[in-house]
Amino acid sequence: MNQMADGVLTARFLRGLATSPEGVAIRVEDETVTYARAHAVALEWAGALLALPGGPPRAVSVLAGRTVESYLGILACLYAGVPVVPLLADFPPERIGQMLEAADVSALIVDAQGAAVLPELSPLPVGDGKVTVLAPWVGKAVEGPFDVVPVDPRDALAEPRATAEPGDVAYVLFTSGSTGRPKGVRLTHGNLHHYFTLMDEWYDFTAADVFSQAANLNWDSAVSDLWCAWGAGATLVSVPPPAYRDIPGFVARHGITVWFSAPSVIALVRKTGRLVPDSMPTLRWTYFGGEALQCRDTDDWQRAAPGSAVINVYGPTEMTITTHRHTWSPELSPRRGINGVVPLGRLHDGHAELLLDERGEPDEVEGELWLAGPQLSDGYLDPADGAGKYLRRDGRTWYRTGDRVRRIDGGELIYLGRVDSQVQVQGYRVELAEIEHALRSCAPVQDAVVVGVPVAGTTELFAFYLGEEVAARELAAQLARKLPQQMIPRHYQPLRQFPLNVNKKIDRLALAARAAESRAAA
Repeated sequence: MNQMADGVLTARFLRGLATSPEGVAIRVEDETVTYARAHAVALEWAGALLALPGGPPRAVSVLAGRTVESYLGILACLYAGVPVVPLLADFPPERIGQMLEAADVSALIVDAQGAAVLPELSPLPVGDGKVTVLAPWVGKAVEGPFDVVPVDPRDALAEPRATAEPGDVAYVLFTSGSTGRPKGVRLTHGNLHHYFTLMDEWYDFTAADVFSQAANLNWDSAVSDLWCAWGAGATLVSVPPPAYRDIPGFVARHGITVWFSAPSVIALVRKTGRLVPDSMPTLRWTYFGGEALQCRDTDDWQRAAPGSAVINVYGPTEMTITTHRHTWSPELSPRRGINGVVPLGRLHDGHAELLLDERGEPDEVEGELWLAGPQLSDGYLDPADGAGKYLRRDGRTWYRTGDRVRRIDGGELIYLGRVDSQVQVQGYRVELAEIEHALRSCAPVQDAVVVGVPVAGTTELFAFYLGEEVAARELAAQLARKLPQQMIPRHYQPLRQFPLNVNKKIDRLALAARAAESRAAA
């Protein structure tokens, strides 16, 4: 392969194929697919995409559940050289329709779950209305006004399309859309090539490794899982929902050596009573990202996986998976963090960061984080969504993260909270992360989330916590020893567990809605 071809994402799978042709590339529960078999199937499906009657598709969505077909579909799209748009079949149909239309999808690859949702999509405006469906392994008729085409082995490609410009789009990933309609982010081959080149330099992944795949395939951490594993010829193991009843048992059963998930998983494992020392001895590398990582949680995980480096990674989807990393040290990390949160770490090589104060002026120590560099995505599908987020400054384009950070000695960043998580209570600026940290030190609180509820021109603070129920006045009295009066929540509610979104992150919007309902009913 030439140098240009090496920058194509699928070159990583071909490298894994050469290393481990008969090794397991994908494991979904009891079903496995070798590298050689996945390669052959992807060539067939890619050929079918390129042979469609209307010509090669503009973009292809893999609409599926957690099945082998979803992984093969992603590989096939990229073998065909067209952007892939992974979507979950259990999304609301209206949301799926919005995403398909926004991404200008003209073909779908579906498994049985994806095929089942197609009739519900039929009344929705999807692109120009001419959508072709590949349902290679679906054992029933696909309903709806779609052109269903068979996969003809005679159309199979001899090899993947081997060239792509760095600016060509490889993936379209949608942000959570929790504050409005979903926004599609375009990740290019160049963005991903820079990220994975760094991963190869930093970590010693081999064909003997076994990667977990905890996030759904529409999430950027899943992109990292897939292509780190496939670039090494390693095995990728999908983590099904029942596995969360006993994560250490799942890790042991499959010999997992590399784990990547949201930090909320740690609390789930603790709740099962299985987060005990030496319970995950096979782990070599652990990555947590997507939300603030607590020092207490990290220390507990490290004790459970004593042979693993535990790394806090940070980066918005718009900056291609991660831009910062910090390796946990039981001695140093708690002292370098704040509010019990692990530092975000240092910036990836080749990038730039700005900290801007409330006036938009650079500050060397603290401010809102702006990022620029080769992992900066090609923007949103709708350029209007980039207003106020992708900005020109000092002759380059920056992404405004909305995260407040502080720079400490050595150049590491620590996370202070979202810019929009600062709320005004009786004219007092309140940082919710600080209150949550204080609550976690109160008996019998195990973990806490604080949200603000707008009331009569100000904000009332509402605290949710895990642990045995205790009188609100007792918690308030404990907090009064740590916080000024304006920072003490007025409302408290114990929960058995926090609501999580599809990617196992705490769903703060759901908690805010619950708080507003409780406040209105009071």
